[in-house]
Amino acid sequence: MQRGGCVYIISNKNRSVFYIGVTANLYTRTSEHKQGIGSAFTKKYNCTDLVYYETFGSIEEAIKREKQLKEWKRAWKERLIKESNPEMRDLYDDLK
Repeated sequence: MQRGGCVYIISNKNRSVFYIGVTANLYTRTSEHKQGIGSAFTKKYNCTDLVYYETFGSIEEAIKREKQLKEWKRAWKERLIKESNPEMRDLYDDLK
């Protein structure tokens, strides 16, 4: 049985740092980042706001996309985010 996955981008309040991750449960993972238990990087840079995500039919597809996005230049990431979230607002509450 395959399990779906999400690739996501978390940022800080000033949108000066982006963290790209992958998860099978976006709501739970984002909650962890907000509590400061998501990862050492997100805790250090106070990345708590979900600004972008994509869903996939399998976790393997999500991992492949995560690796691709991590290679992108910052400007490309910003453009991707702003295509679906022009104000770069926190999308966390939309997940509920």
